[in-house]
Amino acid sequence: MNICICGAAGRMGKRLIACAAEAENLNVAGAVDVPQCLLIGKDSGIASGIEKNNILITDDLESACAGADVVIDFALADGITDRLKIYEKEKVCAVFGTTAVDDQGKSAIEITSKNIPIIHAPNFSVGVNLLFALAKKSAKILDENYDIEIIEMHHHHKKDAPSGTAVRLVELVEEARGLEYEKKRIYGREGDTGTRPKGEIAVHSLRGGDVVGDHTVVFAADGERIELTHKASSRDTFAKGALRAAQFLAGKEPGIYTMKDVLGIE
Repeated sequence: MNICICGAAGRMGKRLIACAAEAENLNVAGAVDVPQCLLIGKDSGIASGIEKNNILITDDLESACAGADVVIDFALADGITDRLKIYEKEKVCAVFGTTAVDDQGKSAIEITSKNIPIIHAPNFSVGVNLLFALAKKSAKILDENYDIEIIEMHHHHKKDAPSGTAVRLVELVEEARGLEYEKKRIYGREGDTGTRPKGEIAVHSLRGGDVVGDHTVVFAADGERIELTHKASSRDTFAKGALRAAQFLAGKEPGIYTMKDVLGIE
């Protein structure tokens, strides 16, 4: 199966290229990044720390997608609507790891999925997707006497906060408890906040060092506390999950699929 990597010069793009080289039945047929990228014209294999693969990093997304069955897009949210138009034109399946997508971008994904199959996931790690399922199930079982706090930590290069994974976690626990979206959600605390309101869900973002990604969901009641934690020590876990998603998506009918579909999580 031929894949194209959009955002090939980024941290995830490089790991996708490196991990794809080790996978069976996967071939990197295109690598693309923004015009101002210093690696444009360079061999994408060498740029990713592996052997030369003769696929040059280009700024021409359309030509990079031309020979691909699936594009894996970890580029920035800016420009996602324009990229979707190209994926639709080239009839390639699309796996999105892009975070901080606004409502316009989400709407564009929804519309485009009527013509091509798409997966847009906040996190492709198998372990994180299990965390999603466990957090939702726990929130259903544990009533409002269990306060919920969500903590995430990432490296100091990360530009958006909270992480897409943390946002998805809070959405899942809100859904499980039948809460109106964002109504009882807060981000951090400061000053004299008073007694913690029942039902409030707080999200906290930490940044520092080279942390790949840590996420914890805390359910705290009088007398006991349950903590669900996932810690990623390598970006390869995300890259391998995205490659697995790409293999799943190839040949599927148009529509939006999830990592639950890929992993068979009920």
